[in-house]
Amino acid sequence: MGDHTETVQVDYDPSRITYGKLLEIFWKSHDPTGQSWSKQYRNAVFVHNEEQRRQAMDSKSALEKRTGKRVKTQILDIRSFTLAEDYHQKYLLKQNPLKKEMDRFYPRHRDLVDSTAAARLNGYLGGEGTRKQLFREIESLGLSDEGKKRLTGMGFPGTMSYPR
Repeated sequence: MGDHTETVQVDYDPSRITYGKLLEIFWKSHDPTGQSWSKQYRNAVFVHNEEQRRQAMDSKSALEKRTGKRVKTQILDIRSFTLAEDYHQKYLLKQNPLKKEMDRFYPRHRDLVDSTAAARLNGYLGGEGTRKQLFREIESLGLSDEGKKRLTGMGFPGTMSYPR
């Protein structure tokens, strides 16, 4: 293992979602009061500038005040970001027949990794998202009718058949 922390980099459009809203989602997505057991798996938010640092610190303080608990999640400057190895990228999608459908649009691995549609599919295959979200965006994922049936069919956590 190297001297690194496994993390996710979020690229976002501030005209659609604010950094503050992303912080709200972040704080709810893990136990910020838990002690990290290693540098590799520590709880941290990495900031790019002083404004992000201020917002992150303010939201951390507000969470501590609201919960009455000490937040142990670190707020750190980003030094660099390195993508995980290819075999980690879109892992669930790569294990699924829907990957063949994505190959039509993204024949190069790098394009698949950068694809929002592939990221959404990977998440749904992992049981993330809601049924309502899936049905709201399924037409934008580039799937064939058979692919849509496969995604919404039995055997995929968090998804079911089309609503009636």
